[in-house]
Amino acid sequence: MSRPLYRGLSGGGRITSLAAHDVFDEDFKPKDLSGNGFGHDLSSPMTPGRTKHSVTISLLKLGLAITILAALSVSFYWTLSLSVASPVTIHRSYRRLQEQLITDLTDIGDLSVGTAKSKDLEFCPPEYENYVPCYYNVSESLDSVELSDVSAEYERQCPRGAEKERACLVLPPRNYRIPLRWPSGRDFIWKGNVKISGQEFSSGSLTKRMMVEEEQISFRSDSLMVDGVEDYSHQIAEMVGLRNESNFNEAGVRTVLDIGCGFGSLGAHLFSKQLLTMCIANYEPSGSQVQLTLERGLPAMVGSFASRQLPFPYLSFDMVHCARCGVDWEKNDGIFLVEVDRLLRPGGYFVWTSVSNSHRSLRDKENQKKWTQIRDFAENLCWDMLSQQDETIVWKKTSKKKCYSSRKSGPSICGKSHDTESPYYQLLNPCIGGTRSQRWIPIEDRTPWPSRVNPNSTELAIHDLHSEDLAEDALNWNSAVRNYWSLLSPLIFSDHPKRPGDEDPSPPFNMLRNVLDMNARLGGFNAALLNAGKSVWVMNVVPTSGPNYLPLILDRGFIGVQHDWCEAFPTYPRTYDMVHAEGLLSLMTPHLHRCSTFDIFMEIDRILRPEGWVVLRDEASLIESLRPLIARLKWDSRVMGLEGNSDQKLLVCQKPFFRKQLQ
Repeated sequence: MSRPLYRGLSGGGRITSLAAHDVFDEDFKPKDLSGNGFGHDLSSPMTPGRTKHSVTISLLKLGLAITILAALSVSFYWTLSLSVASPVTIHRSYRRLQEQLITDLTDIGDLSVGTAKSKDLEFCPPEYENYVPCYYNVSESLDSVELSDVSAEYERQCPRGAEKERACLVLPPRNYRIPLRWPSGRDFIWKGNVKISGQEFSSGSLTKRMMVEEEQISFRSDSLMVDGVEDYSHQIAEMVGLRNESNFNEAGVRTVLDIGCGFGSLGAHLFSKQLLTMCIANYEPSGSQVQLTLERGLPAMVGSFASRQLPFPYLSFDMVHCARCGVDWEKNDGIFLVEVDRLLRPGGYFVWTSVSNSHRSLRDKENQKKWTQIRDFAENLCWDMLSQQDETIVWKKTSKKKCYSSRKSGPSICGKSHDTESPYYQLLNPCIGGTRSQRWIPIEDRTPWPSRVNPNSTELAIHDLHSEDLAEDALNWNSAVRNYWSLLSPLIFSDHPKRPGDEDPSPPFNMLRNVLDMNARLGGFNAALLNAGKSVWVMNVVPTSGPNYLPLILDRGFIGVQHDWCEAFPTYPRTYDMVHAEGLLSLMTPHLHRCSTFDIFMEIDRILRPEGWVVLRDEASLIESLRPLIARLKWDSRVMGLEGNSDQKLLVCQKPFFRKQLQ
């Protein structure tokens, strides 16, 4: 147990009742000063001692005058600054001071009574049920929002301290239901779990893409949409030169970035072909592509091609896909195509499907001009256009290093000082990475999946690692996963042995569809889950405050992002079935001057699904210190010791489904 705070006052007395134990009477009681030269009668004749005393008094008066003058100067300067400041700034500053004063007085009151009783967290109002911090997105009535506003692009903004104003628990929608297990949950979602306005249904923008049946939205294989996706992915494979999409792995394609992914249907189809697709799309307050994709249990996050780079390093994906994604590739001197080039591995593919690519559309002179600009810019990036069919064009990023030196025009090569591996929301850069990275390896030369999970010694050397390092990491995580699931199995099935209408569970792996690993390190937890046959995908998060092994994680065929855990994660509420963190508390301890443990756990609660699980492993003292916070979050929890490791403990929590508060 962590040591209690020292209160400074015994007996737990309040500040307002200090008369019973007056510390001033005890510590600062006037004493007989007759022996130090200050206790004599000042009206007596002057003596050398008195002269010395008079000089001292004069110096004290002078010091007091200087202090008063300095205080008046500061006061005048502060008044002047207020006179030139805007009323909004004055109001905000006053409000912050007022809130801080109330907080400080409350804390002082709590300390004075000798107790650390935590306030119960309240539930957020209903308009926060789809709250995504760093975006302006709280709307009282989405049905009243114009469709043009709904599709508007929102820039990500994460000002320091903005989240401290929201100290409440985000509740699910009134009609929320626990998602179906995989594989059923990939094709059916509960309509009440996502934010869809009446206008979107009436306009037909959603019903064309999915079938609405009573309380469910269906993405079944017999719908026109999925049949179209199968044909579409088969078409892309043929344009690349493959027999069908099942051969993508042979061509070195494992990870795909899908820009503006619709509702994840392409990713759902490619998932069955051992391809992992990350969907990114703008924040949308209603009918969100990201929210519906996540509700299906598929990888997605909020992101946009606007003014900043995505939080992925150089050479991250084997394919980048855009089907009517709304990006104007010809604008801003082709800088969005430069971002695609940054993300693509050598030999990777850029697939672009747009109505403007059709022969009919190209008859328009304006569309033809745009197409010519894009084609010429792609050529200057050392991309080869492989094929064009109907509305779809496929480019292949060069695998030949000499192409960059033979270019006559196009973007310049980035300088050596430019950081290509840690691009955490940096501004878009007009230069290209070129071939200076040791990770510049053509996808056809990489180890195919699933052998890619275990890089060879040459590939590991790029990341300053040895085969022994990865072997030891794998041994530890394989053991940890076995222990985790042996602990979770009785907990899960004691609470939910079988829900009505569910098939008999195959314990307990289909209880979880996705996992957020908050401190992924080398991606060992992800690898161990795959090795144990768990049918889950993992969002590997590499904190910006720790070592950056995200390039290695992506090279192993996993997906992940960099993230600063003092900021909100770019996802909707109720996103993940499990949140896992090993060593995160220790990593974040030096950074608690920027954000508190409370802030981090409030964010975990927001993105965790009702009845979802939290598994934390860290130093015993840090785990024990979480007990009051876990109680405030209303999580069910158990703290467990680790066999053979007395310095660490394991915290297993489950977030309840607050049904009563929904009524």
